[in-house]
Amino acid sequence: MKQEVHRIQEETLAELQQVSTLEALQELKVKVLGKKGSLTAQLRKMGGLSPEERPIFGQVVNETRDILEAAWIRREEELSQTAMLKQLEEEKLDISLPGVSLPRGHQHPLTKVIEEIEEIFLGMGFQIAEGPEIESDYYNFEALNLPKDHPAREMQDSFYITEEILLRTQTSPVQIRTMEKQRPQLPVKIICPGKVYRNDDDATHSPMFHQVEGLMVDRGIRMSDLKGILLSFSRMMFGESREIRLRPSFFPFTEPSAEVDVSCMLCGGAGCRICKGTGWIEILGSGMVHPRVLEMGGYDSKELTGFAFGMGVERIAMLKYGIEDMRLLFDNDLRFLQQF
Repeated sequence: MKQEVHRIQEETLAELQQVSTLEALQELKVKVLGKKGSLTAQLRKMGGLSPEERPIFGQVVNETRDILEAAWIRREEELSQTAMLKQLEEEKLDISLPGVSLPRGHQHPLTKVIEEIEEIFLGMGFQIAEGPEIESDYYNFEALNLPKDHPAREMQDSFYITEEILLRTQTSPVQIRTMEKQRPQLPVKIICPGKVYRNDDDATHSPMFHQVEGLMVDRGIRMSDLKGILLSFSRMMFGESREIRLRPSFFPFTEPSAEVDVSCMLCGGAGCRICKGTGWIEILGSGMVHPRVLEMGGYDSKELTGFAFGMGVERIAMLKYGIEDMRLLFDNDLRFLQQF
């Protein structure tokens, strides 16, 4: 029986050298070491041996199994290496060559402008606040002093989901939500960046666009504080030589209200086609928070005052980079985006 085991060992080692594929190697392993393999079959013959002979024969079989398994591992490594080299040769691939560098992406111009705006106001002590894009009628209109019959509530101007739920038309609802959450803590000093939705679509309007609104509420806040903040912002965004002017306007949630113009970046105020000969370019709306809005936010309008402002990020980006059509910002045309 020992001779039979040694014969299996010698024949198997010889066959291993003849095997040329990993599949054939596995088949040979099953043939010899499998449950029905030739070496395994020798163990079944131990029943006919005396108690003294069984451990000796078992040791012979186990030593043979160890020898064959080690030989299998060596042969498997050889065949794997041969297969890999053959594949590399067929693919004409030189693994010693340096890898191909993939082109790196970069930020979208709107993302760059939003982050620049955030950085400017964070540097002035503001915090960033966010809120839901699907908003209730109460937060989007009522709490901002827009009654039920206000024109902005008409179905053609806003995207309504139900009579009381719509896609927010401004980020102003975040101001009310923040005041409710933060009261009575002072000051309230936040900016609210995010997407808003209106039924507009042309070269200077998009049904989805980005806004950054700001709010500050505290004791003794004045219009001069608002002007100083916006002048600092304009100079950091468009250049240190910029000046601003405030023109009387109307917004339901501020009183008094003002449109804010910045001196033209191209002509410096002399007049050109960009500023339409006026020397000024409108950039945002602003004003002192309406007493009703303060009350809806849970603050005493007799003791506290505040200012608010809001700007369209797309407009800031178009002015900053000289873009004439807003739709270019959403077309995902690499020829346009690679300029930034």
